[in-house]
Amino acid sequence: MNLLRTALIGASALTLSACASVPPVAEGPAVSASDEVSEHDRLFALFEDADERDLALNPLSALFRGDTRYADRIGDYYTDAYNDASRADAQLNLAKLAEIDRNKLSETDRIAYDVFAYNQREALAGLTPQILAVTQVRPVNHFTGFHTFYPSFASGQSAAPFATLEDYENNLKRHADYAELTDRMIARFREGMDSGVLETQLTIGNVISQLDTQLALDIEESPFWMPVTNFPEEFSQADRNRLEAEYRTSIGQVYAAHERLRDFLRDEYYAVARESVGLSQMKGGEALYRQLVEETTTLPLEPDYLHDLGLSEVARIKTELEKVKAEVGFTGTLNEFFDYVRTDPKFQPESREALTQTYYDIGAQVDAKIPEYFSLTPKTPLEIKPYEEYREKFEAGGSYQSGAADGSRPGTFYFNAYDLPSRLTTGNMTLYLHEGAPGHHFQISLAQENEALPAFMRFGGTTAYIEGWALYAETLGYEMGFFEDPWNRYGTLQDEQLRAMRLVVDTGLHAKGWSREQAIDFMLENSGMTRTEVVAEVERYIAIPSQALAYKVGALKIQELRGKAESALGDAFDIRTFHAQVLDSGGLPLPVLEAKIDRWIADGGK
Repeated sequence: MNLLRTALIGASALTLSACASVPPVAEGPAVSASDEVSEHDRLFALFEDADERDLALNPLSALFRGDTRYADRIGDYYTDAYNDASRADAQLNLAKLAEIDRNKLSETDRIAYDVFAYNQREALAGLTPQILAVTQVRPVNHFTGFHTFYPSFASGQSAAPFATLEDYENNLKRHADYAELTDRMIARFREGMDSGVLETQLTIGNVISQLDTQLALDIEESPFWMPVTNFPEEFSQADRNRLEAEYRTSIGQVYAAHERLRDFLRDEYYAVARESVGLSQMKGGEALYRQLVEETTTLPLEPDYLHDLGLSEVARIKTELEKVKAEVGFTGTLNEFFDYVRTDPKFQPESREALTQTYYDIGAQVDAKIPEYFSLTPKTPLEIKPYEEYREKFEAGGSYQSGAADGSRPGTFYFNAYDLPSRLTTGNMTLYLHEGAPGHHFQISLAQENEALPAFMRFGGTTAYIEGWALYAETLGYEMGFFEDPWNRYGTLQDEQLRAMRLVVDTGLHAKGWSREQAIDFMLENSGMTRTEVVAEVERYIAIPSQALAYKVGALKIQELRGKAESALGDAFDIRTFHAQVLDSGGLPLPVLEAKIDRWIADGGK
């Protein structure tokens, strides 16, 4: 909806401190309570003003927060006016922030000040003419397209409300907005055709397939029709008849927009799209990738460093997998062991329903362990369900959709039931720990529920922190006893291996000229993933460069900070308090998180 030229560091000695350390900000002299209140008020007034401007620019963000003031539109995305307004907002925010004396703020407010400044600088970095020239002319791929988001959003099963006549009429207005937005996507693609900045044939081919799948559905079978099948009981028959007719016409306009986009991509764009898959082969792509690496990780890391770090982690984890192989008594090679697990039916779900029940059972097991490790838990409930069948083919193995901040809509852990033989049950526990509890569900829900935080910290966050926490949450399965079972341990090592391979493959594709096939071969050789899983992963890295780097970088930082705290605090270290410290301020940039934990340690871990 962001680390360091160095020789290869052995995994046993790995630390990201050198990468993330920043000079300490000089803290001013003690200030009076009145000064602190005054600066706090000014700071939070700025936050409120900036948030209001941002919500007006981004109506969908407002809807996901339960704010319906702008529910009749999607937003002016893909326009110069939108870019100019976003840039002006960030510049204004930094100017107003500079008028506030950071030294007169409380420690908590200083964190908010630093995160806000970081966010505005990052926004400006993505809005330079040089970056826009290589990003906005590639508005769609199979992972980041409105065409995959909007059907679910408009179905009545997402954040948009469908309780009143006004809600239903707002959705009709959004349909018209969406059709215009889709035509703007086509115009941006044409600009890229003129400038020579082109998306890949691979990703565009996938988009064409996605649009074909959606267009093959009759209107009454589509997600767009679902609100019509779920009219509130109090709607009169006259309103039902009117809305049904209006929805049929409006959805037809959405279908026509999808058809225009599909035909343009298929008949004009695909032939000129680039056959290469990495950013380094795209005009302006090398500079873009470096910017994306720093944006995603929040640290100034070099692609070469990350590539080598990934190779060292891959080697370490393979050693651990060899130990599992020996424990279960398998006598072949490690790759033969991978093949055995990939193909033996006992590791494959029996049915969609059986897989669903497995995740229900895992959720109950994890819930029983949570009090030992967390004093801070979300009020928002967690729902567990498979992806809808119309979109499951192109989705990851699992994901999380946040709930409403007031708890009125649960968070959702989605798992993928497409091609069931490829969904190995050995990884179920780890996937739940990552996407559900205590991974994304805890981190995102706790931030949203913390009304003491400014909105940009409640509802935002950096990829390195968000995904780093979720990967760290997986490792808690060792302490919780879930990985004493060798097959669960096999599964979590395979998932950890995936994150290590991501460092290698993402940088390989986008900085070292790797082909899609080279990336697939590397992942199949070094893990027990199925080909279906590997192809989906590699095509994800091609579509969203650098995002996959955040997991391992963020997790290693949190693990490092925990180790530092355990060493410094000794018997005074409380894992529940440490987790509360990590989680109670939203998704911080890693240098800001480290500074916070260092202060907590200096204060005795209280």
